[in-house]
Amino acid sequence: MINSKIFLRASLAVTLAGIAAGCTTINVDQVRLKDTLEWEQGDAMVVLGRHQTPEIQTEASLVACIGGKLRAGTKNIKIIPEPEFVNAFYPWFEARTAPLRPKKLQKVLKVPPVAQKLKAMRIKYFVWVEGSTERTASAGSMSCSIGPGGGGCFGFGTWEDTSDYETTIWDVATFEEVGRVSTEAVGTSYMPAFVVPIPLLAQVEGDACKGMGRQLVRFFNKTDGDGLKIRK
Repeated sequence: MINSKIFLRASLAVTLAGIAAGCTTINVDQVRLKDTLEWEQGDAMVVLGRHQTPEIQTEASLVACIGGKLRAGTKNIKIIPEPEFVNAFYPWFEARTAPLRPKKLQKVLKVPPVAQKLKAMRIKYFVWVEGSTERTASAGSMSCSIGPGGGGCFGFGTWEDTSDYETTIWDVATFEEVGRVSTEAVGTSYMPAFVVPIPLLAQVEGDACKGMGRQLVRFFNKTDGDGLKIRK
């Protein structure tokens, strides 16, 4: 006779194997407003998140992730981390003072110390990231109890997270927006529980970073015809 506990565990394993552990769907769009991007070897760009209001708080982890993707996928240009840049230019790029448009950046650079420091760091492009990941739906139920013989949880729950981000790229030399990349990632996570809850999580923010990071790398590495030009 098959041990009932072993049978139940095996049934649970089969059930979990049939569930996509954290299914995520990603859509990425790109708008290129300038055909040719140019920089010299040793130039830099900075990746910054928008944090100007309580409603607009781009996750620092997402900004750092995108910076890491660009660092790994582009050559001859330095990627400056957000904390390093914000600290170096305090208070000009704090949440409430950061320029929202390229022309506002031009006004900021009329302040001599700011202009001198930006020139010394050889910053060529700004990459602004705006958006967030939010819980958009949930379903199912779960109950947990403790008794003389032990305790446990029983039930099944699902929830859906949506990541919606957009990056804008500014050219510091011309004070113009040269492109946009937007990403929407929708992921469903599962929480089955038979005595012990087992979370099967969709890595929505991480998947959004991967999709946006790949597209930004292509944006800066475009070489077909009139794409990227690097002067050495």
